[in-house]
Amino acid sequence: MARIISPDTASAEASAGAPSASSDGEGAAPRKPARVLVLVNPHSRRGADCMHDVAAALEAHGIAVVLETFSAAREVSDDIRRLAPGMDAVIVCGGDGTINAALPGILETGLPLGVAPCGTANDFARTLGLPPDPVAAMSAIVGGRTHRIDLGVVNGRPFLNVASIGLSVDLAKALCKRRKRIWGRLAYALAALGVAFRARPFTATILSAEGEARAKTYQVAVGNGRFYGGGMVVEETATIDDGTLDLYSLEMKNVWRLVLMLRCFAKGAHGAWADVRTQRGVDFEVRTRKPRHVNADGEIVATTPARFSILPEAISVFVP
Repeated sequence: MARIISPDTASAEASAGAPSASSDGEGAAPRKPARVLVLVNPHSRRGADCMHDVAAALEAHGIAVVLETFSAAREVSDDIRRLAPGMDAVIVCGGDGTINAALPGILETGLPLGVAPCGTANDFARTLGLPPDPVAAMSAIVGGRTHRIDLGVVNGRPFLNVASIGLSVDLAKALCKRRKRIWGRLAYALAALGVAFRARPFTATILSAEGEARAKTYQVAVGNGRFYGGGMVVEETATIDDGTLDLYSLEMKNVWRLVLMLRCFAKGAHGAWADVRTQRGVDFEVRTRKPRHVNADGEIVATTPARFSILPEAISVFVP
């Protein structure tokens, strides 16, 4: 059930029919939204703890807030569609997985997206340059500046950061919600260690504008944004508005070579290694002998064969 938090009755009534929060046109002045829908994942690491502070921060600047919690990710886009009339923006209070679940609703309604980073990794918020504190991140909403960004698509499902096959899928399965809530980003390192011990390469066929390549790999990843995996960089020149996707394939003989590559992954320079295949493009397809899961923004969303494409300037987001 939605709960309306309003600075006062008059401002709430006035905002109900307010125009779009801001424009992305060249030279358009930033415009603070008058009425926003704040969607909260109470199971995210900090979602339940920070939602009232986030609402209060917006209310303090005269923004009327409709606060909505949900119990399952599949409900998020339905909530956006149901509550969109009269709203100027949608703010997601959660992590990358929650924001990913909201994308279909954002695409359908065209409302600008704001982020209160309350998850574990918060890579999308990092890509946007938002402060890690959810309340401090509301300064972007109050400032009213928006920017259009690209979305990646895998088998019809949109994603923000990276979609991948291989190690990251095993990692996603190993990262239970309880472990992330207790250990935070350390949970990624602990789970990754266990995944590495059990890792085995698989054979993948990669199709692109450059032709067809067959590879024995531990992971094939396709990035849309800049950051993923708790701060790793997709590719050193990648941005979330460059109109392209960045693919890499880990084709080393021993998975433990990744330890030597960690500093390069932190900078996005892993393509300099001979056993890492990299490509840039707008359309890729990855085929495997047996169906393998695809992880997008930390959630299992599809299976191979996986077709990757890009939606340039697909949605509008609030930025500092």
